[in-house]
Amino acid sequence: MSRLLLSAAVAAIACVTTAGCGDDLVAEPGPPAAELGVEVVATHPHDPEAFTQGLEIDEGELLEGTGRAGRSWVSAREVDVDGDTLTLAEAERAREPVLDDFFGEGITVVDDELWQLTWKDGTAVVRDRDTLLEKRRVDYEGEGWGLCAQPDRLVMSDGSAELIFRDPTTFDELGRVTVHREGHAVAKLNELECAEDGSVYANVWQTDEIVRIDPSTGRVEARIDAAPLRDRLPEGAAVDVLNGIAQIPGTDRFLVTGKYWPTLFEVRFAG
Repeated sequence: MSRLLLSAAVAAIACVTTAGCGDDLVAEPGPPAAELGVEVVATHPHDPEAFTQGLEIDEGELLEGTGRAGRSWVSAREVDVDGDTLTLAEAERAREPVLDDFFGEGITVVDDELWQLTWKDGTAVVRDRDTLLEKRRVDYEGEGWGLCAQPDRLVMSDGSAELIFRDPTTFDELGRVTVHREGHAVAKLNELECAEDGSVYANVWQTDEIVRIDPSTGRVEARIDAAPLRDRLPEGAAVDVLNGIAQIPGTDRFLVTGKYWPTLFEVRFAG
């Protein structure tokens, strides 16, 4: 095989194994991403009617935002973490709808406020963290998909291969970075989780893949195959795509679920 054909073959293989990669390199390939799986630590019940768009643990509560036009909501449920044991309250403490038939998307918490994106409405809803009631709205350009918070900024996805950084008070754009794996763009980034180590985890829409991203460079440091979780779902469950990642504070464990999934998985990402 000629060097030219060999290069083309390698590029083709990389594109097949990289979600949403384009024809052209967007960055230097760099070292390959680590390949990880999911180690299930425990399972917890999850509302099978929840079209999950955002998941986050904050101040002893599991916060969840859901989608569908006219049927979106955000909820809070008490969660207790005692070492290796996590306990979820059976009943929600609060639930509030997304008004005006907006299609809810990702959520995150900044101080005493909860931010919630909408899909194609160009509006971020700012809520009181305790009551979940709407306080104000902020407009933005484009679509809203995932959202998480780092100490000095918000990180947002819009269904493309870009992470968009925003001011946590005004929502003004601060910059953006293209997410890439082996140099190729990884598109359809969806729900986001800003981890305690500074990395960003993202669901890749329409796949059972989660990627761990270095937000300073956009490089995918690890790819997580979460497909085995589907084998643990009840037979015949009418589930949709994997979506929803929340780190359990102070641990190496995460809660992971999907749209209409009746199960919330407590997992570690292991090599």
